[in-house]
Amino acid sequence: MPNLPIALQLYSVRDDCARDFPAVLKNVAAMGYEGVEFAGYHNLGAGELRKILDGEGLRTAGSHVGLPTLMGDALAATVDFNIELGNRFLIVPGLPEERRHSIDAWKETAALFNTLADQVRPHGMVVGYHNHMHEFQPMNGEIPWDTFFSATQSDVVMQIDTGNAMHGGGDPVAILKRYPGRAMTVHLKEYARDNDKALVGEGDVDWSAVFEQCERDGTTQWYIVEQESFPCAPLEGAAKCLENLRALRA
Repeated sequence: MPNLPIALQLYSVRDDCARDFPAVLKNVAAMGYEGVEFAGYHNLGAGELRKILDGEGLRTAGSHVGLPTLMGDALAATVDFNIELGNRFLIVPGLPEERRHSIDAWKETAALFNTLADQVRPHGMVVGYHNHMHEFQPMNGEIPWDTFFSATQSDVVMQIDTGNAMHGGGDPVAILKRYPGRAMTVHLKEYARDNDKALVGEGDVDWSAVFEQCERDGTTQWYIVEQESFPCAPLEGAAKCLENLRALRA
């Protein structure tokens, strides 16, 4: 099985990033993460960030970008920034209510993502969508996640978040099987019925089945750890997540 690289979604350590972003990147590299996924840039330019990443031996595993930054005149600036950053994964982390309040809205949003995919493809980039919990709750007899991904073309990335999916009643392994080739980056988030601060490897996710499906598929390029709340200091918890994940994969 491939030894897929592991990144940290920097939203996990957002407060530390706001205080001293370069120091966080240095710390994340020292933990042993191979890359980071951005959730904001904390007033640093793409060139500055790329220099820091290169100096720490980190790669860009993606960036969570608001949908407005991919539309209209904003798209060109977003593409230029991410070319300089060395990022090809433009992942939308959430949608406004009007783009997901009905099945028709989900279908219209899917059509929009197809258009965006066509626009960024010439730059070697892809767009994608990251789930919360509501995408797996039935709406007029359909599951919005299925409505969306059955209507998007194959290079619209399905960034499944394991913990969020389970929180919404979804089965991440079944979802990965249903959409082969779509999960180019996967968010590894724990889910535990009785502990909302459980770290990766300390809850109910069937990690061996997740790894087996991702690695059998052969499309997944990054595992990305995300933790929204910790039982300890966030940087300490991020390090522990990686330690647990390495033990699980071994």
